[in-house]
Amino acid sequence: MSSLNKVILLGRLGKTPEVRRTASGMAIARVSLATSTKRKNKETGNYDQETQWHRLVFFDRTAETVEKYLDKGSFICIEGSIKYGSYTDKEGVEKNTVDIVCSSLTMLGGESAKKPAKESTPQQRQAQIEADFDEDIPF
Repeated sequence: MSSLNKVILLGRLGKTPEVRRTASGMAIARVSLATSTKRKNKETGNYDQETQWHRLVFFDRTAETVEKYLDKGSFICIEGSIKYGSYTDKEGVEKNTVDIVCSSLTMLGGESAKKPAKESTPQQRQAQIEADFDEDIPF
């Protein structure tokens, strides 16, 4: 029997992508992606929202696409695989990591996030992000 390591996530970038290049010139992009789940609290009748953060890694041409077109707040769908790792920090403490190595990227929401937009306050931007998460997803 074979095994499968596949992840599909739909969410918004939490910050501007960090892009670096290897010595051979290959691009590597790292971003954080927020995914949210909203459930109705049976006791209060209010909706409770839980947000999970995921560390995404893109390589080569997909990383170049991320660098060129995505910014904080971009709405994307990715496919990839989970990669567990660890490192030792400056204080000598071993830290564990969980990354999603992305093999596919779909940009959602129409226009590029890097196009200039009209000015809005942080509260207006947050309200728009929350409104977008409120939409029902048909799958």
